[in-house]
Amino acid sequence: MTHPTSNLLAKRSRWNAETILILLGIAALALAPLHFYPVFLMKVMCFALFACAFNLLLGYAGILSFGHAAFFGGAAYFTAHAVKEWGLTPELGILVGVFGAAVLGLVIGFLAIRRQGIYSTMITLALSQMFFFFCLQAPFTHGEDGIQGIPRGHLFGLIDLKEPLHMYFFVLSVFLLGMLAIWRIVNSPFGMILKSIRENESRAISLGYSVTRYKLGAFVMSAALAGLAGGLKAMVFQFATLTDVSWQMSGEVVLMTLLGGIGTLVGPVFGAALVTGLGNYFATSELPVTLLTGIIFMVCVLIFRRGIVGELYATRLGRRVEQSRKD
Repeated sequence: MTHPTSNLLAKRSRWNAETILILLGIAALALAPLHFYPVFLMKVMCFALFACAFNLLLGYAGILSFGHAAFFGGAAYFTAHAVKEWGLTPELGILVGVFGAAVLGLVIGFLAIRRQGIYSTMITLALSQMFFFFCLQAPFTHGEDGIQGIPRGHLFGLIDLKEPLHMYFFVLSVFLLGMLAIWRIVNSPFGMILKSIRENESRAISLGYSVTRYKLGAFVMSAALAGLAGGLKAMVFQFATLTDVSWQMSGEVVLMTLLGGIGTLVGPVFGAALVTGLGNYFATSELPVTLLTGIIFMVCVLIFRRGIVGELYATRLGRRVEQSRKD
């Protein structure tokens, strides 16, 4: 029989190891601007947060949305308009974008969750395309020109975000807060119920859970976090365009999540870094980036069916670490 004290010490050592890894990751991100282009790193973090928000819906609730660009790009437009036309500070402008994305998520999610499978997915795609054409015609979006020249302003009226490093650490802080929020949702009772709905919806209904309400809650949370990423991206690049709300953007976030690993917390981060890195470093080469991304995607589908991080978790070492964490 194992002594309780030894179990407590083992758990503390595991938590200490996880804490050390997290702190090392944060330190690496803090030092990354010394070796990499800050704007590229901010772009990676924005898309990583976007992919993690999408994974919250697909990986944990089992709902495939092919219209997440509406939340990402919609929040970019809302934030851009609020900051440029209304003169709001950056943090308030991003909150306007998050609120707008949450409202869009409530409307689209309310209609989409009434159906299942491919029918639900096609509803999200159709409604996302409707929002795309709205952005194309609406006066405040400026059509194909988009909203350009968005001022970064001063964070809380004190910190000048025109300084690249100030902007980088602001994006890093929001990214870490977003990841913390996703981790908390996934590991809460709400997240456990979402997983049970994903695995066996009929059984969850028989246990008395309001499946529709939980699905809608997951949809709105995912949309709000995607909006947070979209608002950040608008502030980083100082423009919001139709590309952010196009169906290609929805397909790109699906690709990022599949490459990294569905249902894993950090998998979409690796997927976003891979896709964004390929687009950045091969943009000026003669090799078509889309062809290279497609080849990598085919290899992952054929060999790494769970995604890069998902396959790592499926190894003997990964299963042992996961089991020890649960114990």
